[in-house]
Amino acid sequence: MVGFKNRYMLMEVYLDPDKDLLGEGTPVILTKLNLSEAIKDSILVNFGECGLASCLGSFHVAYVNPVTKLCIVRSSREEHREVWSAMTLVRSVGNCPVVFNLLDISGCSRACRDAALKCETEKFNQSGKGLSEEEVREMNRCLDKLKLL
Repeated sequence: MVGFKNRYMLMEVYLDPDKDLLGEGTPVILTKLNLSEAIKDSILVNFGECGLASCLGSFHVAYVNPVTKLCIVRSSREEHREVWSAMTLVRSVGNCPVVFNLLDISGCSRACRDAALKCETEKFNQSGKGLSEEEVREMNRCLDKLKLL
């Protein structure tokens, strides 16, 4: 018996501070729920209800780091191109303009976790001196979550 095949996509989310906010208030903090809703809405708009239903079988935002703006998204092997396309077409999360960039795609969670750890440590080493204590604690908490993924 063959197991269910998934694809894990390591994405970087660029928040665009130069553009005006689409609504009132401060920029949104990235969470699993915010990203999941934005991606699902994009799938619905671009692929319709049938496309959304086929993608939702294994769609899951597995990890989000609000400090470094990295996230891991899981989807089925058959539908990962639709999810990837929908993510590149997302223009805003909440009221903040965003752009998604694919850093890595893999067939197992371990390989994606290793790539994410490498990216996270590089970003942390580059910008670690300019972070507040709260951001450093949040970063360490996210790294611990990632190691358990």
